[in-house]
Order: sequence, then structure tokens, then C-alpha cells
Amino acid sequence: MSQPAASHNIAEEDSLRADLYDFLSALLANPPSRDLLKHAAALSGDESDLGQAVGALSRLARASNEKAAAREFNALFVGLGRGELLPYASFYMTGFLNEKPLAALRNDMARLGIERAENVFEPEDNIASLCEMMGGMIRGRFGEPVDLATQRDFFNKHLNPWASHFFRDLEAAKNSVFFAPVGAVGRVFIEIEREAFRMSGEPG
Repeated sequence: MSQPAASHNIAEEDSLRADLYDFLSALLANPPSRDLLKHAAALSGDESDLGQAVGALSRLARASNEKAAAREFNALFVGLGRGELLPYASFYMTGFLNEKPLAALRNDMARLGIERAENVFEPEDNIASLCEMMGGMIRGRFGEPVDLATQRDFFNKHLNPWASHFFRDLEAAKNSVFFAPVGAVGRVFIEIEREAFRMSGEPG
């Protein structure tokens, strides 16, 4: 996504949320670089479900390398004609690419001032792009940080209906080794976000 430079003070918990969205986006947008693998290897987790998933990812990152991670990424998402998984909202929600969920996303992107980067050719409803959008809205990379109600509406419309299913598929994919704990981190994080947004939307 096209991101104007911005620097905003946001709450620590929101900064951590944005970091995780951005980390998932980086892992899923392109084959992981050596620096990204090194960053993943340096992570540590606690005994929570998310912490255990992060710990597993860290261990796999230490055991992997750039070449192996690229082969795995290509088998999962590129392949000969197509990869094992199609990480698009339209596909998961309708069974076809470039359907109504993509059109709805493009309308919301225009409303929120989010522009597609000129060097990006994939449909915008890719899981990596959606995670990047969430992180950018939280941090204010597309203008001012977006309020929680708008974040919740975007999440419920564009991620909640399918992202958990995708991440479970990524955990279980036959070509997933390094990416299996990436799927676990994504699945648990989406569950945490879903519950937090649900509670934030309840009347006080």
C-alpha cells in the first residue's frame, strides 16, 4: 500500500497490535528475507497461546534459512500456475477471485485514503495487504490514526469472515514448515482481535 510518512503517538497496546499486523504482512507478502528471519528468530513468547505460537515461530526461524523459506513460500503461494493456498478474501468468501469482497474493499480503501502502491499487482484483498492496512490504520500511516470503531468495522468486514480459516489452512498445509507457526500466530491473533472488538462494541 502507498504510505505517506507519518509519526503519531499511540497507546502501547495499539503499537504492539500494529507491530504484529505489520510482521504478519511482511512474512506473507514476499519470501522472507534473511533480516526478517533473523528478526523472527530473536522473538520470545510467554505461556499464552500467542506466546507459544511466537516461540514456535522463533525456533523454526532459527532452523531455517532464506533459500528454504523462499522455496516454501513459493510452494504455498506461487507454485506452477498457483500455489497450495490462495490467500485472498474473495476466494475464501465466495470461492472465486476478484469478486464482491474485493470491490467492497476498494470502496473502503478509497473512503479511508488508502492507495494501492504502483509496484503491487496482486488484488488488494490478499491477506498480507489486509494486515498491512490494519497496521497502517492503527499507526496512522494513511493520515491520522483510525479510531477503534472504524478499525472494528474494517476488521469485521474484511478479515473476520475468513482470516482464521486461512491461517488454519496455513498451519495444516502440506508445504508448511516455517509457515506453520506463522499460521498459528495469525490464527490466535485474529481470535484475540475478534474478541477485543466484540467487547469494545458492547454497550457499557
